[in-house]
Amino acid sequence: MRTAPLTGSSTGQRRRIWSYWRFYLALSPFYVLFAVFGLYPMLSTIVLAFQRWDGLSARRFTGLDNFAFLIKDPTFWTALENTVVLFVLSTVPTLVLALVLAVMLQSAVRFTNVYRIAYFIPNVTSLVAMAIFFSSIFSTNFGLVNAALRSLGIPQQDWLGQPWGIKIAISTMIVWQWVGYNTLIYLAGLQAIPKDQYEAAKVDGAGAVRTFFSITLPQLRPVVLFTVIMSTIGGLQTFTEPQVMVGNSGGTGQSGMTVVLFFYRAAFLDNDYGYAAAIALSIFLLVLLFTAINWRIFRGRGEDR
Repeated sequence: MRTAPLTGSSTGQRRRIWSYWRFYLALSPFYVLFAVFGLYPMLSTIVLAFQRWDGLSARRFTGLDNFAFLIKDPTFWTALENTVVLFVLSTVPTLVLALVLAVMLQSAVRFTNVYRIAYFIPNVTSLVAMAIFFSSIFSTNFGLVNAALRSLGIPQQDWLGQPWGIKIAISTMIVWQWVGYNTLIYLAGLQAIPKDQYEAAKVDGAGAVRTFFSITLPQLRPVVLFTVIMSTIGGLQTFTEPQVMVGNSGGTGQSGMTVVLFFYRAAFLDNDYGYAAAIALSIFLLVLLFTAINWRIFRGRGEDR
């Protein structure tokens, strides 16, 4: 029994692929821009991490020296600790408060569009302007926070002059910025839950708390997973808030020094681009690690159920 030659089928397949050249041409700007502004910088960063370069002289290959120095650098570990602490202090309150506001907004009858616009305004406001504004709020002598403390008979605090005060100020700003954005995402997820499930729970006599934990929260698990991952990626790359509020030094005791701010100092203040590239790779691995952990925790719980 004879079989048809493979050359004809492969030729026909190539012709079929080339018949879509117009679609490939329409998509080509994206791939060109990605190759120039995405792929090339990533590959260049990986190569630069194994070199020593000040931006002017010739590059010199140093192997793993940048990574060895990074592991021994105490400033890096301080920045890593600060980044994780700020991530926890900002992400957990943001997502919890966003979920509560979304449930309240879902049950609201009047002015829902006004609430949605008001919640989203912080997310589209200039980040630098917000950082300056929050610096004024947490100012020692003229800040609104200390004014409220004085009115209650509580001694004022030097928020931007002590380690935990800096962390609280930065975390508060991050919460204010992102709580509205996550609220709208949760609200969209709530609106996708079938109403008959709530009606059945009401008929069975389930209260609001039991309905929330038995129906609302399980149905929102994919949305919660999305917000956790996105908050992880954004929280571990905190830069503008501490850079504007406490400066490039990270403030008192470098308590506002994050990994990205440390990267900025190494690259654009110390002109050590090879070391900065090594820091950038460590940031990538850090984000990848925390994202995988969050995915395993939330996804694993969903599969167990």
